[in-house]
Amino acid sequence: MAAYNELKLSVKYFSSYLMFHAYLFIIPILFSAAIRYLNIRITMQLFANAAADIHGHLHDLNFIPTIFCMLLTLGTAIFINFINPRTKIFLVDFACYNPDASLLYSREAVSRTVASLLSPENTTFFKKVVEKSGMGDNTFVYAFDDFPPKSAFECARGEAETVIFGAVDELLAKTAVAPAEIGVVIVNISAFNPVPSLSAMIVNRYKLREDVLSYNLGGMGCSAGIIAVDLAKRLLLQARRRSYALIMSLESVTSNYYTGEDRSKLVANCLFRMGGAAILLSNKSSDRRRSKYELLHTLRTHHGADDRAYRCVYQEVDSKGKLGITLSKDLMSIAGEALKANITSLGPLVLPFSEQFLFVATLVARKVLKMKGVRPYVPNFKLAFEHFCVHAGGKAVLDAMEEKLKLTKWDMEPSRMTLYRFGNTSSSSVWYQLAYSEAKGRIKRGDRVWMIGFGSGFKCNSGVWRALGGVDPAEESNAWTDVIEQFPVEICT
Repeated sequence: MAAYNELKLSVKYFSSYLMFHAYLFIIPILFSAAIRYLNIRITMQLFANAAADIHGHLHDLNFIPTIFCMLLTLGTAIFINFINPRTKIFLVDFACYNPDASLLYSREAVSRTVASLLSPENTTFFKKVVEKSGMGDNTFVYAFDDFPPKSAFECARGEAETVIFGAVDELLAKTAVAPAEIGVVIVNISAFNPVPSLSAMIVNRYKLREDVLSYNLGGMGCSAGIIAVDLAKRLLLQARRRSYALIMSLESVTSNYYTGEDRSKLVANCLFRMGGAAILLSNKSSDRRRSKYELLHTLRTHHGADDRAYRCVYQEVDSKGKLGITLSKDLMSIAGEALKANITSLGPLVLPFSEQFLFVATLVARKVLKMKGVRPYVPNFKLAFEHFCVHAGGKAVLDAMEEKLKLTKWDMEPSRMTLYRFGNTSSSSVWYQLAYSEAKGRIKRGDRVWMIGFGSGFKCNSGVWRALGGVDPAEESNAWTDVIEQFPVEICT
């Protein structure tokens, strides 16, 4: 099965390579076919005669109509491009929710509270997972003084309101965009979907206009933030009028508290913490100057057709009827397969020709020529991107990504520090990482950013951005600004 999947991915990459670089193969083939068809014997004398003939034809040619037609064609193309330019999607700005210090709880306090609900064996298990998770001694948890909450639903609604309003208020203040200008609202959250929806909550709170397009993406896991960006992009590209799209990415931790004894469900309690991010996209060309980034690509990979992948992150009740989210032991290997499929499609879009050529050459050597000892070539994605925002799902996830993509400690620093300070904030974690890079002053004009998200289903999604200008940390205010001088920290393994 593994060999079949590898062959399938190889064929997929090779076909993508051919599609994006067809001219490299078609032109020589056509030229060769023309020579063969005409049975031309190429000699120096033939070239001399041909040159003389061409010179004679050019001498007899009336250049005025020819040049006029050429200029008319060029002018028409420029005019059409001017009146109907390709719509671009800009990231005006984003805001990550910065929790209040009153929501900060130590690892010891969390373990002590959990110990009152679990068996001694599972309490020990919980502590070990948290210690090895890559999270710091203090993380943010909503309403943990009342754990487990008396009303999980009301607690979850309170958490959602706190995170959404906190992030959106900050975003609107930073961008000075009036709510009436927003034409699209998208909220992604997996496990808490009240009635009315959370997107309707935003419409009501900020009094958005009647024709606003609102969407609520549920159950799509930690990669749903990039899915929301992809959906917003499609809607903005199809829109007849210039508008803004507001995206809110978050997760409700309190609605997912598991109080049973199934260890595969307890892991989620160990890793997930509160957080969220609000993002404002625009299709207005006039917003280019004030926007931070331009969206270049979104790419989605879905392995839900495979039963093993479909059930690796699965919400279900345990033997005692307690609801929780099961994380399968196969999760890491399934994530690796999804990543391989995703970058196979992404590679031809972003990698330089040299990297693509080496990959294809190695592929031909291994699969076609059956050469032994030739190892698979892993493209150097650092030639395509300056910054990497890898979903902070846990230390094991980040370790695997660092190894597979051959990234450096510097590349992984935003992801590891986000996990350390905030824990796994689900789909919003990639935005905390981008905010970290901005606060550190790393983002320069023209830099390319790769966001990678993994989520239930199972999905691996990519978003590629290009910085339109450098971000001055002295003028930037985000969730990291006040503490950025304390990072990076050394993480005990």
